Amino acid sequence: MSNPLLDFSGLPHFAEIKNEHITPAIEVLLTENRTAVERVKADERIPAWDTFVQPMVDASERLSRAWGQISHLNAVMNSAQLREIYNENLPSITQFYAEMSQDLTLFEKFKLLRSSAEFDALSPARKKIIDNELRDFRLGGAELPADKKQRFLEIQEELSKLSSTFNDNLLDATNAFSLYVEGTETVAGIPTDVLQAALEQAKNDGKSGWKFTLHMPSYLPVMQYADNRDFRAQMYRAYAIRASEFDNQAGSDRDNMPLINKILQLRREAGQILGYQNYAEVSLATKMATSPQQVLDFLKELAIKAKPYAMKDLQALQQFAAEKLNLQTLEAWDLAYVSEKLQQARYDFSDQEIKQYFPEGKVLAGMFRLVEKMYGIQISQVAAARKVQYWHPDVKFFDIHDSNGQLIGQFYLDLYARSSKRGGAWMDEAIARRRIDNMNAEKDDIQIPVAYLTCNFSAPVKVDGQLRQALFTHNEVIVLFHEFGHGLHHLLTKVEDLGVSGINGVEWDAVELPSQFMENFCWEWDVLTTMTQHIETGKSLPRALFDKMIKAKNFQSGLQMLRQIEFALFDMHVHFDFDPNGDKTVLQLLENIRKEIAVIVPPDFNRFPNSFAHIFAGGYAAGYYSYKWAEVLSADAYSMFEETASDGVVNAATGSHFLEEILAVGGSRSALESFIAFRGREPELDALLRHNGMETA
Repeated sequence: MSNPLLDFSGLPHFAEIKNEHITPAIEVLLTENRTAVERVKADERIPAWDTFVQPMVDASERLSRAWGQISHLNAVMNSAQLREIYNENLPSITQFYAEMSQDLTLFEKFKLLRSSAEFDALSPARKKIIDNELRDFRLGGAELPADKKQRFLEIQEELSKLSSTFNDNLLDATNAFSLYVEGTETVAGIPTDVLQAALEQAKNDGKSGWKFTLHMPSYLPVMQYADNRDFRAQMYRAYAIRASEFDNQAGSDRDNMPLINKILQLRREAGQILGYQNYAEVSLATKMATSPQQVLDFLKELAIKAKPYAMKDLQALQQFAAEKLNLQTLEAWDLAYVSEKLQQARYDFSDQEIKQYFPEGKVLAGMFRLVEKMYGIQISQVAAARKVQYWHPDVKFFDIHDSNGQLIGQFYLDLYARSSKRGGAWMDEAIARRRIDNMNAEKDDIQIPVAYLTCNFSAPVKVDGQLRQALFTHNEVIVLFHEFGHGLHHLLTKVEDLGVSGINGVEWDAVELPSQFMENFCWEWDVLTTMTQHIETGKSLPRALFDKMIKAKNFQSGLQMLRQIEFALFDMHVHFDFDPNGDKTVLQLLENIRKEIAVIVPPDFNRFPNSFAHIFAGGYAAGYYSYKWAEVLSADAYSMFEETASDGVVNAATGSHFLEEILAVGGSRSALESFIAFRGREPELDALLRHNGMETA
């Protein structure tokens, strides 16, 4: 049987991949990798890059590319059968990589290579890869005695299963809830385009009225615009109790709290097996921050600066709700609604009004034009004649060429929400840039990097019988820019060794720098004028409306910053000084953190940890602080564009400098070295506070 998962000659063959291809492909690739490992282990020569490292890189890349396609499909086209096959193969993948990281023979060979004469002659990128490998062997348990190695391996396998189940539970709980409503009094205030989408969903289900779900394009407009308070309360509760003991839709068998407790116990045990006191110390071994206490001090310093602004934000909300909306008590399901009304009253515009100026086609063209000017590249959508294979008809594909017309990167764009796709937005790599030795040609080949860019925005809807292109809120535009920033980090790298190419090897608390950096351009007049066009009038965003947006830019920035700090403190404490085997529960820990820094406390039934996939099913365990840490870097980096602005902030010279010192170098040197190379000094906090409207004195 021809297996598309074993064909690495070009782009993934998504249209040909079937569930029955998965297990045979993974078995072949695992065998191939184990054979490559045994071959280099048996080689008695002094370890060298070409004879020791490269054969394992070649084999491992094939496995990671195939598994990456499977993982991607599981995230964007989830089905019961695919999920079952994915979870059946996950332990084998986890076990292989865990075994590799514990292999003492490989570890010793890397140490020999590190101390050999060849090491000094290697490129900085390859030196960095070797140093990273040695660190990861230690973190993987290579130096442990046999009994502890076995237990450590068991923990890794169990953690991978638990994280996958956490994600499955959350997706199932989100999909399980739907609410069909009739009567205009229930949906009063909700924008027309949202109602049109809800009407179509109900019709597709053979129902009358409107269908609302917990997916963001449906849920958020209800919370923000629905005048019916009971309706908002019903939707809020359904969202807040997902995958919890209260979630009757999901059932007790999909309660994530037992998984959270087990995950924390296992992570703590794994850290202690490695000789650390807690899992947070393990997590920070690969990051810029040096200790949990340093992170906590950083977050608490930000909290001290943000809390007075958050209190003012809350007082303004309470006063407005009481005086204008006759709401004497603000409940959790009132916050987004009252905030929208207050913003409209204070700044004389609404998010819905702004949304009409951001049709998908214009937004994409404007975003591409921005980076083309900054980095000297050209982005073009691939025509159907190229026969690129997709996993869904809504997906688009783009080429990136440099100023000489050379193809340097490609990316898939999957913008719209659907029930088979997990929530949120993300970038992931499909193929990474690398140099491929070509013995039969004059020069080696460069493998072109390819990225997946995935969002959960509203899809196009029919208006008067005609399909109208999707409209984005300004916040969704910011999310798109954020993910595209990640994509550019992966796609514009000039590093040719896989382990530190693109985002590979970049410290986790610096990986958000390029993404958060891109968000700043969403507030620039010169940028927005090229990417706005009213869906009905065809006019671009008026300067007067833009000025109102700028005045409202830091609306509730104190509340927003404090909320992120709350999440980050919870994440760090739960992995640092919280005892999962002790008397205190995860919810009690979160309650104590809120008592210390929060100005808004959710209702008792809220089960936020049960849906905190970033830390319990993603890569942010003891790392959620990275968003704020990297925001310091990104705000400070962007301030250089502000300082060098002449004809608008889009400065090609500064953009080229950012490309060369940040994006192009990937993980080939430390993030701090890259930042200093770009900025000329170490990062400072002032720009972040200034960008959030907070005094820096």
